[in-house]
Amino acid sequence: MYATSLPMFPLLALLLVLPSCLSHEVKDNTSERLEAARFSQRIKALKQFAETQNACCTYGILIDMSKPSSQNRLFVVNLQADSVVIAGLCAHGSGKQYNGETVIFSNEPGSLLSSEGRYKIGAKYYGAFGMSYRLHGLDSTNSKAFERAVVFHSLSCVPDEEGEPLCLSHGCPMVSPNVLKKTAALIDQVQQPMLMWVYK
Repeated sequence: MYATSLPMFPLLALLLVLPSCLSHEVKDNTSERLEAARFSQRIKALKQFAETQNACCTYGILIDMSKPSSQNRLFVVNLQADSVVIAGLCAHGSGKQYNGETVIFSNEPGSLLSSEGRYKIGAKYYGAFGMSYRLHGLDSTNSKAFERAVVFHSLSCVPDEEGEPLCLSHGCPMVSPNVLKKTAALIDQVQQPMLMWVYK
């Protein structure tokens, strides 16, 4: 008696599809590894820069504006352990033309745009947005941040959870009240000024 054989065409189709699926999985894993490696390099670079600025070498803030606003793109990192301790959503500047999700950088006063570069987090104060921190630009791309009143602050329209595109700021890195509260605890704890790096 002959054994019943499996249908040829479905099996052949499965064999043709499998390599494609595996290829996508390998590409995804490679992309994730590359992104993790780039992020790790960014942490190391921020730590090295902090050492030259007499700044805090324990914690720093990375803001990756290449990510959509609906995803976490602010990361408070432990520069010694090469790890993330706080992650949260962060709004970018709207610009005068209301650019929506498109992140455009500018250093010009009145542009209402975010500025790329490294910042020293300055004095805490309480203003129109409650608890806020002055920001001092350390690069040519954000040297007018203090003049522009670009500050680190929160607003209730920024949620704690990922999901929908965010409200926009006038150029400030703007987070949820809860994320600012947790980050402020570290900013106020360290003896030397903490650094922030906005990039994409």
